[in-house]
Amino acid sequence: MLGGVIVTNVRLTPLPRPRSVLFAPGNRADLIAKLPRSAPDAVVIDLEDAIPGDPDAKSAARPVARDAARDLIAVAPRLNVFLRVNAVHSPYFEADLAVLTPELAGVVVPKLESARDVQQVADALSAQGLDLPLMAGLETGAGVWNAREIMEHPAVGWAYFGAEDYTTDLGGMRTAGGLEVLYARSQVALAARLAGVPALDIVVTALNNENLFREDAGQGRALGYSGKLCIHPAQVALAHDIFGATPAQLARARALLQAAQEAARRGHGAFSFEGQMVDEPMLSAARAVLAGAAGITPQAEEV
Repeated sequence: MLGGVIVTNVRLTPLPRPRSVLFAPGNRADLIAKLPRSAPDAVVIDLEDAIPGDPDAKSAARPVARDAARDLIAVAPRLNVFLRVNAVHSPYFEADLAVLTPELAGVVVPKLESARDVQQVADALSAQGLDLPLMAGLETGAGVWNAREIMEHPAVGWAYFGAEDYTTDLGGMRTAGGLEVLYARSQVALAARLAGVPALDIVVTALNNENLFREDAGQGRALGYSGKLCIHPAQVALAHDIFGATPAQLARARALLQAAQEAARRGHGAFSFEGQMVDEPMLSAARAVLAGAAGITPQAEEV
């Protein structure tokens, strides 16, 4: 039971830790077909923010998104293809479900605010005969407040923080420094760690500012996010650079853990590595580097 909600069993396959998730509008088959070119770890065909909020536009986009998703999966079977539906309490959610197919890697659901919301989505998918994991959008005050219960629901395999909608929900203003979302951004990263779920960091809307993207992604990486939401193909390589381990970092992590094994074999409780005394946090960090490279999410301990 989570947040007073009895959850049904949902089968999940092992989940990767995407460094990049690239979005494309669901009504643009031409752009969707180009998504693999920048080699993102995952892509999202968007029926929510990328489509105008009127019934005719939403209706027209659905068959385009459905057919484009199937075509994309056929030509790029190793690519993780998601589809973002509209929020569960929106008037468009139920009709969006008809677009989903079992071949998708998962469903992106924006503006989730509780475990009850997650269960409602899981039940709706089950009624359609679908067993797809969810990428939970935490984009409101309630969603951030209840981030841990949302991500601990067994239907959730990934999550992301949406700074723009969160700030609007609070009646705040986005600033260049981002101080207005620092608490929420940190809260989502912490909750994701405790739930053992990879979390994707906020969008950078300045498409032609590489330095800004690197700076913002670096902040997300420092906070503990596993990857970045991308809205332009040029952002993908930058996200991989920030969130992926370099060959030198991988080699150092392996060497450190090998040195720890050798010290343990000799019965040495403490040892030095490259002139530095080694403690358990250093070893944990090395394990995390290797786990991230292997697409494994470190599991949280009981708290």
